[in-house]
Amino acid sequence: MLVALIARDKDGALQTRLDNRAAHLAYIEETGVVAQAGPLLDGDAMIGSLVILDVADLAAAENWAANDPYAKAGLFQSVQLIPWKKVIG
Repeated sequence: MLVALIARDKDGALQTRLDNRAAHLAYIEETGVVAQAGPLLDGDAMIGSLVILDVADLAAAENWAANDPYAKAGLFQSVQLIPWKKVIG
């Protein structure tokens, strides 16, 4: 099952993002369920994340999201998990 994780950073949280980036990227590598990922941008500024998870079910996506170092560091203002269907690409 593909799930889109759409997260918006808290205002003024760029340093939190930068401080936890290495741990976040290591988590992506370790878990092996991320099909695609990257930051949401406002100009050149990172303001959130889009992560496409390939997981067994929505509960697995929720567990992944809760254990992401970015989430544990309190980076996000909001997180949405939405089942997603790949059509192109």
